[in-house]
Amino acid sequence: MKKITFLLFYFSLFTFHFALSQSLVPAKTPEEVGFSSERLKKLDDLMQGFVNDGIVPNAVTYVARKGKIIHHKAFGYSNLESKTPLKKDDIFRIASQSKAITTVALMTLYEEGKFLLEEPVSKYIPAFKNPRVLENYDKNTLMFTTRAAKREINIHDLLTHTAGIPYEHPLENRPEFKVPYFNSVENDVLADVVNKIAARPLLSDPGEKYVYGLNSDVVGQLVEVLSGMPLDQFLKTRVLDPIGMNDTHFYLPETKNSRLVELYSKGKTEEKLTQHTNNAYRQYAVSGPKTYFSGGAGLLSTIEDYAKFCQMLLNGGTFNGRRILGRKTVELMGRNHIGDLSVWDRNDKFGLGLQVITEGSRYGDQATPGALTWGGMYCSEYTIDAKEELIMLVFTNIHPFAHYSDVVRKFRIVTYQALN
Repeated sequence: MKKITFLLFYFSLFTFHFALSQSLVPAKTPEEVGFSSERLKKLDDLMQGFVNDGIVPNAVTYVARKGKIIHHKAFGYSNLESKTPLKKDDIFRIASQSKAITTVALMTLYEEGKFLLEEPVSKYIPAFKNPRVLENYDKNTLMFTTRAAKREINIHDLLTHTAGIPYEHPLENRPEFKVPYFNSVENDVLADVVNKIAARPLLSDPGEKYVYGLNSDVVGQLVEVLSGMPLDQFLKTRVLDPIGMNDTHFYLPETKNSRLVELYSKGKTEEKLTQHTNNAYRQYAVSGPKTYFSGGAGLLSTIEDYAKFCQMLLNGGTFNGRRILGRKTVELMGRNHIGDLSVWDRNDKFGLGLQVITEGSRYGDQATPGALTWGGMYCSEYTIDAKEELIMLVFTNIHPFAHYSDVVRKFRIVTYQALN
């Protein structure tokens, strides 16, 4: 009974207050939508200070309330070496912000009755039949033992990161388990990668632990199987084009290559920003065979494009008169779907492809309980606060980044303080 009460409490945290405007237009003044122009200056000072102090090479911000944009600015340089000023429409690697888009794509098929959340993944991708859980392994020889999982992975497990599928697998150096690490400049295709993910032993029984990992890549393959279309084409047809996300791609057209920001590293707080040494991370979007569509981490976008996606969710599934999902489906995505489990040490919950901020959050700061958030490993993040009819996004591209949490949380804190 206690557990049921707990779940009902968190389900009630997420209630949509749909925005009056279904599009995004500039506000005449911040005061028009309840923000203080004077207090918003603190946000300019914060972001420019990050650049001046060498914490970030650049940052672009986007804040909108009730469909009215009140802060959309670019700070710093897209390339430090050439001192190229950052532009608001420059393109960033959004990594795990891809997950929400891929989830929405799958949920459009859910609305067509193509599957049920509790169905086993193996019904559609046979390689996931009879999963096994890792029991023991030797770090040196990579010899290992497994046992049968208590049950099969279902689609709900994938969407909530409770399938037992990690990013960094203890056996990933065994050839039969090797998969592209986030991005690929090799001749990889999603179906082959997903079959290798299925061959790896799970780190926990499905449904028992929050294990963040390659789940959304499997979700991308489900989209391909259920729709009969390659993931890139399905996303473009069903999500990106209808919303007007014209600068969101897995791989950039050549005409847009110059808009891709450089990727930097700052793994320790005392280190200086340096150009990233991993060529695949830096160049995957503009080089190689361009055949691998990673639904979990492969997309690139502008902050304006992604703001349209956030506004669509805030609107209950519509944007500019185009309905992507039904209102009740968006509500379903925003509930707590992991029960007593938590997202890492944040004391937050997870919905379907979305983190749900709780009353006791150690990450969400002033965000209303039930607000949604997630980010990408290169440091980009969004927050959707339905009660305040507010979306907030900040993008830069640094990995590893010792200041990640400081930058995204301070951005959010300083934004909230400007609300009247």
